[in-house]
Formats: sequence, structure tokens, C-alpha cells
Amino acid sequence: MSRLLPLAVLLAGASAILPAAAQAPAAPAMARTASPAGAKLYIVSPANGAKVKSPVTVVFGLAGMGVVPAGLKFDNAGHHHLLIDTSLPKDLGMPLPATDKIVHFGKGQTEASIALTPGTHTLQLLLGDHNHIPFDPVVTSTKITITVE
Repeated sequence: MSRLLPLAVLLAGASAILPAAAQAPAAPAMARTASPAGAKLYIVSPANGAKVKSPVTVVFGLAGMGVVPAGLKFDNAGHHHLLIDTSLPKDLGMPLPATDKIVHFGKGQTEASIALTPGTHTLQLLLGDHNHIPFDPVVTSTKITITVE
């Protein structure tokens, strides 16, 4: 038993000095689904610069593609994600996380009622494929700014 203890201490110390990348490799990016040329995603309402009351009804618009629930794979179709007060994710090859800033509409919804605190907010749509991965090229709306009174 006394000979095993120094080995255990040595192994524990070695793992502590290895770079983080050597300890746990990052998940590889997944293949992105191609989007058709000319696909356009947009926010129908509210309009950019609008003053609104909470909850805010956000209506999604999409041209050149279809909307289907998450998990269903159809050519030229995906589902909506609403980005609230955030930018597009840096790694577009990974599934979009579900957070308070990235809201998933995996049932194929084309509008939503969103509770927002008073103040200025940004909204942007991002279309995801059956695996919640953004299309290639990315299909996204222009970011709008609204004020909740």
C-alpha cells in the first residue's frame, strides 16, 4: 500500500500541470446544413426603433425557406431562434444553446410573446437546422433595437 501512494500523488500532480486542452478536448464542430441562395429571415414586428409594452409580440418572417419543428430534417427548412440582447454565436458549427438570451422555437413557431424588462433591447432571428445548428451560409435577420416602456 505504501508504494501505491507515491504513484497516486505523482499521477494526480501530472494531471494538474497538463494544459486544459490535453485534459479535455473540445467538442468538434458539427457539419452545417446548406441554405439556399436568397433565403431571407426578418422580423415582421415590432419595427426597428419601436416603443412597446411587455410582453412583446415578435412576429418572424422567412422567405426562400420553410419552417419545421426541430428534429425534423427537410431540405431548405429549419426553425427559429430569437437572440435577445446578444450577438451571433462565435462558433456557428455547434448547436445553439438554450439560454435566456437565445430562445428556441423548436415547435416551428412563427411568432412569440416575450416578457422583457423596461429599457432598450436588441432582437435578432437566427435560423437553425434540425440539430439547432445555424445554416451555411448563416440565415439571420438584421438586428433591431426596441424600447420597452
